[in-house]
Amino acid sequence: MILDQFKLDGKAAIVTGAARGLGRAMAEGLAQAGADVAVVDILDTSDTVKAIQALGKKAIGIKANLISIDCVDDIIQSTLGALNRIDILVNNAGIIRRAPIQEFTEKDWDDVININQKTLFFLTQGAAKVMISQGKGGKIINTASMLSFQGGILVPSYTASKSAVMGMTRLMANELAPHNINANAIAPGYMATENTRPLREDPVRNKAIVDRIPAGRWGKPEDLQGICVFLASSASDYMNGYTVAVDGGWLAR
Repeated sequence: MILDQFKLDGKAAIVTGAARGLGRAMAEGLAQAGADVAVVDILDTSDTVKAIQALGKKAIGIKANLISIDCVDDIIQSTLGALNRIDILVNNAGIIRRAPIQEFTEKDWDDVININQKTLFFLTQGAAKVMISQGKGGKIINTASMLSFQGGILVPSYTASKSAVMGMTRLMANELAPHNINANAIAPGYMATENTRPLREDPVRNKAIVDRIPAGRWGKPEDLQGICVFLASSASDYMNGYTVAVDGGWLAR
């Protein structure tokens, strides 16, 4: 039956940036589909862990500062120690810094690139090595952005990093496909999260954004659960290297 292809029973996932917002919603969605989940964040992950455990699935919280790749080995080994395997990696963690080009600092450039791009790559490298050694394939899901497609304003390092996520997703698909590992990305539209709070609290920007979204609203974190489960499941086995926009129709406008 087709719905059986969406089940994730017996799978183990890592989700970064999962203490709240998009990451928490995707982590809980994977658990609802049957997966055990390692929840990674610099923030307290206990609420997400408890929510997953309440679904009858295993969960482990891993505290990590993804601004440095020094945490990668601990994330991999802690997941293996608690869940015994790695089948799914959701690279969701990300930060944004806002300033005009002429005022943007090197620190704001480096911090965003390190989390959104550099650590994403090296955590994928670590997870892919495990998936290859297991011999059962796997799924890499990266969180891209509307700014993987567009330029944006006041967010140069964020735009650069999210454009890179789209490109790296294609590269990962090309190299990992022979190992039966799929790499795809989700590009959320304008979602109601902490990252977008400044935009939502600006009445002029908020109205301009909502007026352009055909759905007529900001997205909710739960709007990403379906696509995340699909990309993590065998239902997407012939989908590789693609970035899927979940944007309420923003890009179609």
